[in-house]
Amino acid sequence: MPANMPAGSPINLLGLGRAELTSFCANLGENPPRRFRAKQLLHWMHQAGAADFGVMTDISKPLRDRLALDATIAGPSVMRDTTAADGTRKWLLDVGTGNAVETVFIPETSRGTLCVSSQAGCALECSFCATGRQGFSRNLTAAEIIGQLWWANKCLGAYDAANNKGEARVISNIVMMGMGEPLANFDHVVAAMRLMLDDDAYGLSRRRVTLSTSGLVPALDRLREACPVALAVSLHAPNDTLRNELVPINKKYPIRELLAACVRYLDKAPRDFVMFEYTLLDGVNDSVAQACELVETVKSVPCKINLIPFNPFEGSGYARSKPDVVARFQEVLLRAGLVATTRKTRGDDIAAACGQLAGQVADKTRRAERRLARIPVVETAAVTSAARAI
Repeated sequence: MPANMPAGSPINLLGLGRAELTSFCANLGENPPRRFRAKQLLHWMHQAGAADFGVMTDISKPLRDRLALDATIAGPSVMRDTTAADGTRKWLLDVGTGNAVETVFIPETSRGTLCVSSQAGCALECSFCATGRQGFSRNLTAAEIIGQLWWANKCLGAYDAANNKGEARVISNIVMMGMGEPLANFDHVVAAMRLMLDDDAYGLSRRRVTLSTSGLVPALDRLREACPVALAVSLHAPNDTLRNELVPINKKYPIRELLAACVRYLDKAPRDFVMFEYTLLDGVNDSVAQACELVETVKSVPCKINLIPFNPFEGSGYARSKPDVVARFQEVLLRAGLVATTRKTRGDDIAAACGQLAGQVADKTRRAERRLARIPVVETAAVTSAARAI
């Protein structure tokens, strides 16, 4: 049962995987066909976008009536729907308890990428991202995480519930780069990703689902065994001294430990490289010397570098590196034989670009309150990247 659902309430089936749905059907008194019933429910919910048991015409009416009493299919409700000039679309989704999260769809010629949130707020306090300024409230449930994909497909016209089928795939890639640190919500994130990968749900390949982490090393090792998908790591600095400032979790899991975990992860990863994300901050981490240091830092890890121009937000205290500085930084990496790309900024006119997601958070940390009380203000904001596909 979802953590935010009162006891005795109908169970939300949207976040249940194959095994959980099979057990649920068994509890309803379904005999050996329960595995088949679970498969039917997966199809109806995730491939046809159904929210009403009444439309599930290949399930017996008595069972549909029982499902209507004991269960529900509840996706998030939309508080705001905004489209940027470049076609990037952002939804503010109500997840209850005073919280709302943001989900972003980035359309491109060859693919459509959905950036999914995993937490209401973030507790990691990276210094150059907007989400953590709001503090942290709670982890999202598996239903709330997969519900973002379910809703986006519905909104983008990918479902045909009347005929129990999906239309042409609109969303081809998922990036767990929205609000929150995915590995800090391990169980619910893995449950949602397994639904993304299940052929009877969304049927995405592991190469098309990317999880971005700031570096929770033990959880990264767990992910390698539980659900290895494509991996992106928010590096953002070439040494521990600077990364301690920009990504404070580095004080607990320094770069050397993080890179060793990345190498271990590649044993079971669907790609033979790790994507290191590196947000370029003017005068902070963008010098030629720092580019050379970065080359030395990552040389032991099969990797690609994704350079991200900083996307400003109010009170961040940082500025975007100038285009010629970005070009020089990239050139150093390329000359050293690394694959280094510069991410195209998308959706910044609606605050949907990397690092700009903010949503609405019922902060339990009182971080924003403490920040306002400080004189002078010392900025240490937070969260993970919201991004286009890698």
